Amino acid sequence: MSTMERITYADLYARWERGQWRATEIDFSADREHWHGTFSALERRAALWNYSLFFHGEDAVADDLAPFIDAAPREEQKYFLTTQQSDEARHAVFFHRFMDEVAGRGDGTIAGALRATEPELTWGFRKTFAMLHEVTDALRRDRSRAALARAVTMYHFIVEATLAQPGQHFIADYLGARDLLPGFRAGIAHVAADEQRHIGFGVKLLHDLAREDPDEVPAAVADLLREAFPISVAVFVPPGWNRAYTECFGFTLEEIYTEAARSFESKLRMAGLPLESLPGPQVYPYDLPVDERATRALAMLRAGYLGERNGGAARDPQSMALLFDSLRRAVDPRHAPDGPLTLQWEFPDAEPWHLRLENGSTAATAGRAPAPDVELRIGFDDWVDVIAGRLDPGRALATRRLRLKGSPRALWRARGVFGS
Repeated sequence: MSTMERITYADLYARWERGQWRATEIDFSADREHWHGTFSALERRAALWNYSLFFHGEDAVADDLAPFIDAAPREEQKYFLTTQQSDEARHAVFFHRFMDEVAGRGDGTIAGALRATEPELTWGFRKTFAMLHEVTDALRRDRSRAALARAVTMYHFIVEATLAQPGQHFIADYLGARDLLPGFRAGIAHVAADEQRHIGFGVKLLHDLAREDPDEVPAAVADLLREAFPISVAVFVPPGWNRAYTECFGFTLEEIYTEAARSFESKLRMAGLPLESLPGPQVYPYDLPVDERATRALAMLRAGYLGERNGGAARDPQSMALLFDSLRRAVDPRHAPDGPLTLQWEFPDAEPWHLRLENGSTAATAGRAPAPDVELRIGFDDWVDVIAGRLDPGRALATRRLRLKGSPRALWRARGVFGS
């Protein structure tokens, strides 16, 4: 019997009953002294940015759980989800109290504190939580196992296991090492314990959904992850790419991203859906060491290939090699043609590259191929926008920002290379 089969929904509910705490009773008096007397101006700015992401995240997820309760197929699952909704509201109250009583943000109301801290939210945060809302809202119309699996993956695996849990660990570590913000530190410990229970529920629920529908659920999870990655990876990009926002507390962006990847992948494996088992092209380059994946993701963000458009994507050879290696990994083995096929990219404002597919292997190479089957003509920034999900390829074709050249047969064979 696997670990997930031994854990029951009744046990998870019982853990909730044993783990009660009161957000309204935390003492923030020492925290106010530390915030104004011990923290430097940079540390206050950095902490406000970081804690604001959590505050808005908790407020958002408290509103998004209702469709889960309706879509859950078992009563035991519905009961637990009601406890999670209560937890998320309590977390939002906790963060509001800190913003109001310690950081002095807002007018005393939750809505006022949210308005006052909204400028701290990153592009990645806004896009990720907009997607969470869309995915959970879809459960109101479609309560299938596949739709529920998409929502669980977005909520419990991306938002909680990948974004929230690692961030909470780093906060607890640096505050504990310096013996700062005792009230906030105690609250974060309670929040982290609640989130661990929520993640455990999500892992078990996804495990059960995949076992009940082994065809549709893994495909739904894989598709969701490929949609979410280009935006969720940008959540923790600090203002102006100022690394001091994390390094002033003793940890780097690489460490955050590495811990996030480890957390996400371990939970997915526990659910019986390891990355390498998911259908379609790679979600992440799982064949690389986890720290190398973190460095790679940050490089893609800095180059403008993922996340928010930064005024012009990088065109240097090293960055373009990274981009086209990622493109090579995005080839969908389910739909790629059997025989050899060469795709040529011609950019008016960057060096050309080509992709060669043959017998299940794919190679990306700088320069022009001698006899490409299909030629893609597009501005480099426009192509990067397609890769990053900022420009729909159909719209690019319709507006002639993307033009294709090749025989009808070659164009037909190339249609499914990237899963389209």
